[in-house]
Amino acid sequence: MGWFLLALAIAFEAFGTTCMKLSDGFKEIAPSVLVFVFYGLSFTAFIYALKTIDLSIGYAIWAGLGLALITAIGILYFKEPATIQKMAFIVLILIGVIGLSLSSVRG
Repeated sequence: MGWFLLALAIAFEAFGTTCMKLSDGFKEIAPSVLVFVFYGLSFTAFIYALKTIDLSIGYAIWAGLGLALITAIGILYFKEPATIQKMAFIVLILIGVIGLSLSSVRG
């Protein structure tokens, strides 16, 4: 259940960050309100996920996968440039997240 809640927290964080962009500096009301709603849901799910996931592992995965997801949204939806350097560093972040996930398996 913890991993599901972590995935939910990452998704809500990505929605909240996307709404930040859509809020146009808090000029647009609906996305501005949704920033707080999605971040509240994200933190709530993350707090419950941490009941069964180590803090260091959970936070690294939350931050790393959230960054990768937001980068993908920026490129696909907001038409941000997808440079070779940007993609290479996202791959390195994902490798780190996978490595941390594997290190959390207790034998």
